[in-house]
Amino acid sequence: MGDITTVEADAIVNAANTSLRGGGGVDGAIHRAAGPQLKHECITRFPEGTETGAAILTKAYNLPAKNVIHTVGPKYYEYESRVERAQELLSSCYRRSLSLAHANGLTSIAFPSISTGIYGYPIEEATKIALEQTRSFLETPEGQNFQRVIFVVFSEEDFAVYRTPCLSISHHHRRTLFPTLRILEEIYPPNDSLRLRSGPGRDIQS
Repeated sequence: MGDITTVEADAIVNAANTSLRGGGGVDGAIHRAAGPQLKHECITRFPEGTETGAAILTKAYNLPAKNVIHTVGPKYYEYESRVERAQELLSSCYRRSLSLAHANGLTSIAFPSISTGIYGYPIEEATKIALEQTRSFLETPEGQNFQRVIFVVFSEEDFAVYRTPCLSISHHHRRTLFPTLRILEEIYPPNDSLRLRSGPGRDIQS
């Protein structure tokens, strides 16, 4: 399994809940690794929490990353009769996280697969949204400043879902999502900008 808490980047993205108090899954792992200062900052600066689809920036404390961007994905099961709204909210998570990173001068960012755990968003649909939003942002003037976009996935199955579309994007942009699979390291140079990670030492960069 990938571990986003070990990623060295200007920012890692936390799949948070609206309270910003920590929780299970990626959210809990990030709070545990960062230490209690992270929760304290969230409570102090955002006492009312935040809304679904929003993104906020905090320090990273004990994490190897420099910052944490907290974004709240939709609970898919709450939008089964309004799938388009779920798509809009998940798109907003990626778009606003990237915009926030750019606004703060950050050039590398790592994403988990937002909402695909206990929030129940189908991985194939969520992956399409994640990569479409990333591609769209990289095509803007602001997106040209990014050096690396990393996707940290939970399992080999998730890795397989991301792999082909990541390579398609990276071929188009010459910025790749590199899986640390040796074959991809041979195809793409290690200084390109998109990366997919599925476990310790398993990256896809582009």
